Amino acid sequence: MAKHVVAAAAEVIPGDVKIVTVNGREIGLFNVGGAYFALLNRCPHAGASLCHGQVMGLAMSDDPGTYRIDRPGGMIRCPWHGWEFDIRTGQSWVDPEKIRVPRFAVAREAGGDIVQGPYLAETFPVMVEDDYLVVEM
Repeated sequence: MAKHVVAAAAEVIPGDVKIVTVNGREIGLFNVGGAYFALLNRCPHAGASLCHGQVMGLAMSDDPGTYRIDRPGGMIRCPWHGWEFDIRTGQSWVDPEKIRVPRFAVAREAGGDIVQGPYLAETFPVMVEDDYLVVEM
């Protein structure tokens, strides 16, 4: 699998999504509690731009009239038909046994640690202040 630098980590804020294109495929980058995840920007139900949907938590209930929000910021709702998917796994909550959004591994790496090429040029010291997000495809 090839690694692709897709964004500075600071660009992906919790509760929001940053959509990038890698090898012609749109991918949504998410920051859920400081952990990074990437999903294909296509709902498996009807092909909507999934990552344009609402990022939210999962409403859970043990008794009628009471509820709690589980997984805050860890779910995305498709903007067309409201199907919900777990951002961490891509798993559907409508049909969890059969439907899932393709997901990709995301790593946070310091700018100086990104893959080096075979040629070397004269170098100068540079301070690395931001980390970057790298997606493997």
